[in-house]
Amino acid sequence: MPERHTAPSPTRAVHRHEWTPDREQLEAASTVFALLADATRLHLLWLLAEGEADVTELATASGAARPAVSQHLAKLRLANLVHSRKEGRRVVYSLRDGHLRGLVVEALNHADHLMTGEPWHS
Repeated sequence: MPERHTAPSPTRAVHRHEWTPDREQLEAASTVFALLADATRLHLLWLLAEGEADVTELATASGAARPAVSQHLAKLRLANLVHSRKEGRRVVYSLRDGHLRGLVVEALNHADHLMTGEPWHS
């Protein structure tokens, strides 16, 4: 007798991922997205995706005030999204890892498609 396949229930999602995140992973990811939800922080992360920079360079490039940039960087550092190191009197910031760079670039690519009407990728 042939095997019968039934359509998935509308209340049950079909999972095709290699693993399922637990509650702690979902909370951690949602914290990252909450931090990315601020336009200034997103801009700072986008700038850092190109390479490390100090507060003055980031303030100049983003157009944000130095104190605001410092506060945003402090939040990002506390969330372990950016790394800082002293170089003489300067504090130089960089992204903690390539995953964050990918999130930032993809979010901005998505926004670009929304704004330009360019076709979506599959």
